[in-house]
Amino acid sequence: MILLAGFACVQLLGLVIQTFNQIQLERIDDQRVLATRAAIIYRHIALAKPEDRAAAVAREPLPHGDALALVYGIPPVLGTKDIPAAARQFIRASIFSYGIPPAIRPHGVIVRAAGNPVTYIIIFGLPDARGNALPPPPPPFGPPPGLNGPDAIPTPIGYWLVFTSPVQKPEPWRSPGFATAFIVMTVLGALMISWAVRQLLIPVRTLAEAAERLGRDVANAPDLPERGPIEIVTAAAAFNTMARRIRRFVEDRTFLLSAISHDLRTPITRLKLRAEYMEDDEQRQKMLADLDEMEAMVADTLAFGRDITTSEPMTRLDLPVLLQTILDEAADGNAAQSNALTYVGPEHLTINGRALGLKRALTNLVGNALKYGDAAFITLSTPDRQTVHIDIDDHGPGIKAADMDTAFEPFRRLETSRNRETGGSGLGLPIARNILRAHGGDVMLINREQGGLRARVTLPV
Repeated sequence: MILLAGFACVQLLGLVIQTFNQIQLERIDDQRVLATRAAIIYRHIALAKPEDRAAAVAREPLPHGDALALVYGIPPVLGTKDIPAAARQFIRASIFSYGIPPAIRPHGVIVRAAGNPVTYIIIFGLPDARGNALPPPPPPFGPPPGLNGPDAIPTPIGYWLVFTSPVQKPEPWRSPGFATAFIVMTVLGALMISWAVRQLLIPVRTLAEAAERLGRDVANAPDLPERGPIEIVTAAAAFNTMARRIRRFVEDRTFLLSAISHDLRTPITRLKLRAEYMEDDEQRQKMLADLDEMEAMVADTLAFGRDITTSEPMTRLDLPVLLQTILDEAADGNAAQSNALTYVGPEHLTINGRALGLKRALTNLVGNALKYGDAAFITLSTPDRQTVHIDIDDHGPGIKAADMDTAFEPFRRLETSRNRETGGSGLGLPIARNILRAHGGDVMLINREQGGLRARVTLPV
């Protein structure tokens, strides 16, 4: 828009300059036509006999607005005004260059102006029958009153042909070519600017899409193509270097976490064996419970690491069928809560996704709803702006608004709903969010007005 606005301003400025030039050219052309017309009329009158000139003036055909008069005495210049020297000289030169025979050459040509709107007045000194003018008048006669400049010459008394013609106001913008040129140049310029801007924005759009893919899935995001102008290649190379560093950092952190978790399994197993030999039954049960909890945390940590580094390909899958499968498996594992598992939504809806990853993320959310809310009601909405919403509701107490974001932190357990009796390592929600964000979606928690908690999942179609 800035380029188009700037182009429009430059275009208007150029047209204004062109308009002034066109006005000057039209004025010069009008003056040339006026001088030619006046010379033709003068020639007609001067060729007539002196006694027939008055009749010739009366029957001379004139364009609309022009006037012609025959005056005896001195030139009728009272009440007139001078015109710019350039215009006066051009009109006089055009008259004498028309080709008037020497025998009928005027004894003086006076060019003046009068009135508002302006009217040009061209006064010709008519010769007598022999081609001569009357002798100059004696003093106190001389130049006509008010005459000065190049016209201030001794003027004889005689017959004067006075030709008047209104000055036409130049209107170049009324020309069909003017509007056509403006429209054509504006449209072509706007098309070229739009095309150029789109070409310039393609690398920016590509960079934004690459950054979005990297943010969704660090492990599997492809590199940005390094081709094009040197500036684009430099930016793409820097972006790819940054992506590799981020990927290596995430992989190193995940590998370290997975290695520690894997190595913890051996001492946990040894501790379990030693706990079996404890004589105090109460202490043995407590120790075994702690070890079971540690083992569950290690398993979840390993699963968390696998989910981050997954390389499962994207495929087309039927989301309602996947949700029904998750509910059926949850019912098989929790027969007492099978009546608290429902699904509402379309029977079929195909999306792009990783089947195993989505199943794990949605299973975690359904499991949390059953464990802490005694129910899991799934509602799948129809696509809205290429996005689907999955609501997983429960009958639990909900959580505090301040804990909505912290609930997704790894190993974060909310004491109001999670304790050692209920189990949980605090990785279920982080795993679900990582998987969903890798798909270009997300998950958020909402307290329902009628009670309970809602996990709202968004996924692209």
